[in-house]
Amino acid sequence: MRLNSILSFVGFLLLFAGTYCPLLRPFHLFNWNVYQLNQPFGIVLLLVAIIGIISSFLNQHKITRASAWLSLVLVVVLLAAAIFKVKTTFSFIPFHKFDTLLTKQIKFKWGWWVLFAGPVLALAGALSSKPKGYVKPPEVI
Repeated sequence: MRLNSILSFVGFLLLFAGTYCPLLRPFHLFNWNVYQLNQPFGIVLLLVAIIGIISSFLNQHKITRASAWLSLVLVVVLLAAAIFKVKTTFSFIPFHKFDTLLTKQIKFKWGWWVLFAGPVLALAGALSSKPKGYVKPPEVI
């Protein structure tokens, strides 16, 4: 395996591991990972990570690049959905200060760093590969 394939492989492994890391901690009671936030979305993210691992191991550069871009888009969408969910969870309460107090009790955890590091590394490895082009042999005089 070349260095860029190893970098993509490590990135997809981080994405795989990041789905099990704590992402949100509501009311300082327990931690939520991707599967507690949205299980079908977590399974799709896991499948993209597995496809990326297999394609980087088999040196399929186009599939690796597509998986890396898709994983980055999915993680960004997951972060936007989590922010939106946290901001609107207690919007049904008519008292704004109480709503704000409860919203501040939901904390974002360190798992987001792992979840973002995976697609970024995978994308760096996928984009660093140079396409194989035709090399003209030197002319003999």
